[in-house]
This record gives sequence, structure tokens and C-alpha cells, in this order.
Amino acid sequence: MTRSLEESFEGSGKGNMEEELGGGGRSEEGACNNSHGRLTPYVILSCLLAATGGVLFGYDLGISGGVTSMEPFLKKFFPEVYTKMKEDLSISNYCKFDSQLLTTFTSSLYIAGLFASFLASSVTRVFGRRASMLAGGAAFLAGGALGGAATNIYMLILGRVLLGVGIGFTNQSVPVYLSEMAPPEHRGAINNGFEVCVGLGVLFANLINYATQKISSGWGWRLSLALAVVPATPLTLGAMFLPETPNSIIQRNGDIQHARKVLQRIRGIDNVDAELNDIIFVCNNVSKRDYKQIMQRKYRPQLVMAFLIPFFQQVTGINVVTFYVPLLFRTIGLGESASLMSTVVTGVVGTGSIIVAMVLVDRLGRRELFLIGGVQMLVSQVVIGAVMAAELGDHGGMSTGYTWIVLVVICVYVAGFGLSWGPLAWLVPSEIFPLEIRSTGQSIVVGVGFVFIFVIAQSFLSMLCHLKSGIFFFFGGWVLVMTLFTYFFMPETKNIHIEKMERVWREHWFWKKIVRDEE
Repeated sequence: MTRSLEESFEGSGKGNMEEELGGGGRSEEGACNNSHGRLTPYVILSCLLAATGGVLFGYDLGISGGVTSMEPFLKKFFPEVYTKMKEDLSISNYCKFDSQLLTTFTSSLYIAGLFASFLASSVTRVFGRRASMLAGGAAFLAGGALGGAATNIYMLILGRVLLGVGIGFTNQSVPVYLSEMAPPEHRGAINNGFEVCVGLGVLFANLINYATQKISSGWGWRLSLALAVVPATPLTLGAMFLPETPNSIIQRNGDIQHARKVLQRIRGIDNVDAELNDIIFVCNNVSKRDYKQIMQRKYRPQLVMAFLIPFFQQVTGINVVTFYVPLLFRTIGLGESASLMSTVVTGVVGTGSIIVAMVLVDRLGRRELFLIGGVQMLVSQVVIGAVMAAELGDHGGMSTGYTWIVLVVICVYVAGFGLSWGPLAWLVPSEIFPLEIRSTGQSIVVGVGFVFIFVIAQSFLSMLCHLKSGIFFFFGGWVLVMTLFTYFFMPETKNIHIEKMERVWREHWFWKKIVRDEE
């Protein structure tokens, strides 16, 4: 916005704004009781298309782990790793894949995504949510094409960087778009659609890896990388036709009539004045548009969540499992084909659990699912670590029975993540920020997430080599910490209007002390 909303209203008479809005003032209950409307087909279709941005992230998570376990890919780009895996009998099971170059291939995407997410904040705020999704889809298309055509490590990593730019833009804009479009009582389920698409992307990638690994000429990895253009195409084309959110319309240019028409269409009712009034009130009180604003004391709870939620999501260890589960299965004795098939199984379990979370999140609430999933993941990590410590030595494999136990418990762990920190780590941040800091806050969430994905992806193979089975106890300890944090410090946000979310902090036993001190 280049001027305040008061200036925008002067032409039509600022004093008539209350009459135009059908009442005036900011009703504490009106937006929650009178303006929800219904879940319209227009919203469903728009959000389904936008949520496909999650497929991009999921596809990369699944595809990168799979291709790094393919022998032709390793032989071409990482010959030292291939030699250690096939010929070096003296090296520990836990150290076969410890390569700085291999981890750079994986993690280069996430450092690119980190910088892209902060650029995306400005694009999302100034040009709208659709513009960020369009830019993200186009960058991902280019990255997929370059990766599939790579003839050397430089082309390969440049393709990863472009994929990272695409994911940085879509991860920043899509959750915000979904939360702003959804009615409050369905916001959890609709926003979880993003994580469902992440899960579907992982599953899609695992199936492709399993199929392309069987191509006898050894070029299957090219097909796996190049097919990244498939999920990026509908998002890139569809973003041109998606409606902009009413929140973004008013934030950018103060066009009340346009915002009203969009809001009436997405809610399926004519009387949207209460919700529109709330959006205008928030926009009208925006005083700054930079990262200094979110540092104010009144936004301290949101800022803490913006850092801790993505940090906790990464130290669950899920992305390590997703990146490296084919390598992990090869470590415990499965062959190339069997290890890739095992990732398909975990992908099916993960996607199914996210769908369950979508059904339950607006009924049980966010905190309940965080706690249930946390306990499930904690127990799973301890069991996996214990089995590997007892049964897998530095050399040789693991007996078939114990290998199946590890696979089953990994599935239990993945299901726990899919119920909790998978979808909810995207949902909760997207709904807790007031409009004036929403784009900035979501960029911090995505940026912090990328920082720790990068750190963990860059260090995991070395950690696995040094900590061995203890790495599962390391992540299990963090799961315990985040579950306790959720129990004591995370408020419930279900069924609360996105523009009235500040009340959850005013009513929380701890955060109310900080927020009220500011008042």
C-alpha cells in the first residue's frame, strides 16, 4: 500500500465508511458469527489448485533421497561414495555415505530457498499471493529441466538452486493464501491440504524412483529429476487465474469494492461486512512494512512461534528420514530396489496420516494433535535407536526380522509426524499472524525452516557416521522438548477468525503477561 486507507476513502467520504460497511466499528463477535458463509466450490477449487504448491516441496524431498541411492547416479556424480558403498569393506555401515559433496547436492536447495523466502515476502506483500506462487512455479520448472539435463555436478547443483528458489516462494505464499481464503471453521482442514500435497509429492516421487531405478540403461535418475516439471506446471499456469485474497487486495491498494465482491463470492453470502470490517481495521492500523514491526512487544508471542515452530519441525528428524531413508535402508541391509520400495510404503503411511489430520484438526484442535503425534514420534525414535544399537554393527547387515521391525516403527514415526508437526507446523504460523505482519511472519517461518533443513541435511551423514544409532536418541530428545513446549506454551487456535487471533494470546496463562504489559 502506498498510502493509508484513510486517504483511500477520502474520495468517497471517509465518514461514510461505517455506513458502507454496514454498521461501523470493529465488532468483537460479528466476524465470527455473521460472516463465515459456507465452504463454496469456488474456495475449494481455488485452494486445491494453490495447495499443489506443496507437491513441489514433497516431490523434491522424495526424489532427492531416491536418486542419491541409485548406483548410476552415484557413479556419475559421486564416484567416491559409490566406491565406498560397493568396494570398501572396512568402512562402517554408518559412514558409507558420508560425503560433503553429496550433502551439498542435497542442501544447496535449502540455502537457496532461505534467501528466496525473504524475497518472496516483499513480492507477496506488494504484488499479491498469486504473484509469489507464479514466480515459484516458474523457477521450479526451470530447475527440474536443468536437473534432468545435467551433465556435470555444476549443472546439477544449479538446478537444485532453482528448485530451492521455487520452493522458497511457494512455501511462503501458499499457506498464507489458504488461511486467508478459508472460513474459520474449515481453515485447519483447508490449510492441511498443503501438507497433504507435500505427502502426495513425496509418494509420487518415491513411486517414480522405484520405477526409474529399474531402467537398465542407467538413465532413470534423469527422468526422476526432470519430472519435477509435472507438479510445477499446474501451479504455474493456475496461478494466473486464481483469485487474489480479500486481505491482499485491501492491503495492497485499499480497493474495498473489489475486496467485497471477492469475499462475497468465496463465502457464498452477500453480508460480509463484519469480516470485511475486520480486515480493513487491521490494514488501517498498519504503521510499518518492514521487519522492525514484528519486533514490537505486542507481537512477541507470534515472533517466538515463528522461530520455534519451524525449528522444532526440523529437529523431529523427519526431513532426514525423507531425504535419506533409502540410504538408511541400504545401511541396514536392504538392496537398492527393496530400499526404494520401502520408501513407497512410508510415503503411503505419511500421506494417509496427513489426511486423517485434515479430518480431525478442526474437531480435536491443534494442541491435541501436536501432543498425540509428539508421543508417537518419541516412542518410535527410542525403539528405532534401541534396535539399531543392539542389532546393527559397523559391518554386515541386520537380520530380516529386525529389518522389518525398523521399517514398521519408521512407519509409526512417519504417521505421528503426519498427524502433528507435518501439517500443523504450516497451519499454525499461517493463522496466528495479524495481517500487518503476516507476510513478514510467514517469511521468517519459511526462512528459519530452510536454515535448519540446510543445517541438518548438511550434517546428517556426518552425524550418522559419528553418533551411529545414537542419532535417533538425539532427535527423540528434541521431540520430548517440543512436546513439553506445546503442552505449556501453545494456545489452541481452532475456530477463531484469522483477523481476531490476538485474543488467544490475551487469554493464555503465560503470553497474556507479555501482551498486556504492552497494552
